[in-house]
Amino acid sequence: MTSTEMDRPARTSRYVYAVGLVLLLCGLLFGYDQGVISGALGGIKEDFDPSTLVIEIITSWVTLGAMIGALVAGVIADRLGRRWALMLAAAIFVIGTLLEALAPGTVVLTIGRLVLGAGVGIASVAGPLYGSENAAARDRGRMVSLYQMAVTVGIFLAYWANYLLIESSTWRVMLAIAALPAVLLVLAIVPLRDSATWYVKVGRIAEAEDVLRRAEPEVDAGTRVREISEALAADEQADWGEVFSARWRKPLVVAAGLAVLQQLSGINAIIYYANVIFAAAGFDSPTQQSLATLWAVGGVNVVATLVAVFWVDRFGRKPLLTIGSWGMLLSLLLVAGAFFRLDKVTASDAATGQPGNAGHLALVGMVVFIASFAFSLGPIVWTVINEVFPAQVRGKGVATATALNWMAAWLVTQFFLSVVEFTSTSTAFLMFAGFCGVTLWFNARFIPETKGRTLEEVQRMWEDPEELARAIRNRD
Repeated sequence: MTSTEMDRPARTSRYVYAVGLVLLLCGLLFGYDQGVISGALGGIKEDFDPSTLVIEIITSWVTLGAMIGALVAGVIADRLGRRWALMLAAAIFVIGTLLEALAPGTVVLTIGRLVLGAGVGIASVAGPLYGSENAAARDRGRMVSLYQMAVTVGIFLAYWANYLLIESSTWRVMLAIAALPAVLLVLAIVPLRDSATWYVKVGRIAEAEDVLRRAEPEVDAGTRVREISEALAADEQADWGEVFSARWRKPLVVAAGLAVLQQLSGINAIIYYANVIFAAAGFDSPTQQSLATLWAVGGVNVVATLVAVFWVDRFGRKPLLTIGSWGMLLSLLLVAGAFFRLDKVTASDAATGQPGNAGHLALVGMVVFIASFAFSLGPIVWTVINEVFPAQVRGKGVATATALNWMAAWLVTQFFLSVVEFTSTSTAFLMFAGFCGVTLWFNARFIPETKGRTLEEVQRMWEDPEELARAIRNRD
């Protein structure tokens, strides 16, 4: 290699772009499934007349399935490889989609949601793992950002499909469309190889070097294989007991706390039940509800996520979490106040068929909440979770936090409508606002600023009380 070639900036290879397409489809698959149920619930109610509890089960069991899928995803990805884990996830997703789209009743529909969720859970772990292991260090941040953006775009596309199909009550078509990104995922990944990390892990060194030459043509494949081998040796020294040991209790508390608080903010309840919430806010027709959901939740989510993608490394994690949590807290109080006013609306006011001032306030509050979440607690939680653990426990630590996140998502989605039914919508949103207050306290008290620190510096920080205190106070 000449000196001119060595000085030339390395370019992202076509192979890495192909891997990026796989990650994009994983995110779209995940996001579409999250958003589509909001528009499908109306048709499901008309056809099956389910109780509130059954509606909650139909909606929430996808997160229960995802929790199960996420727990087994690591084992599958290690034994079969990241590539085959993704193809298995896509196949499971298609089976679940067909079960729910063709369901003759609520039992089969619920089973379909559970199966589909397992596919989502496996893909949500194997997809980012496959992308990060195949990307060069200079591309890894963009890979994570691409996945996050794809999830929000998938939610937006689901809401768009809901809006286009809502009047015809073709809820089965809404759900069946979800199979498309899963099929495209298989087609995209078939011509690709597994990650070099996995090939080294199973002793297939020649194949690991071949993948590295495709992904990073400018590096020495043999040297990179040795680096990967050393990193894997360090990682394999840790067992599950070490993840929960006193030594790494602080990063575990940070990761687990953020993972749970992200869901206790109420984000999944809003995404899954957006049409129901807007109906309660006075948006009477299905078209009005879908249009409000499309732009107030889906559109704002995509745009606001760009703030985190472009600014997280400039502003830092803690400032964005603080600003976002305050925005979520205040907006949820506004939404709670609007629904308190809506509970007092007279029959003559409701007969207009249009949302009144309180309904519009609820809409504004939802927009501010989604925007605040999308640039803070949404993407930054996953950034911090993947930064705070040392190499030897990172895989198991991230898996633990991810499983807790899905468990919290299931609890919120399962019981949201019951809380509304037994108390009121305003009470439910006040509860979410309270948890946003807890997030503000947790951020100020426990979360260190990791901006600009290498992973090795973050690891040393946990064992240096003075440095940790400075990081928590966000003092350089």
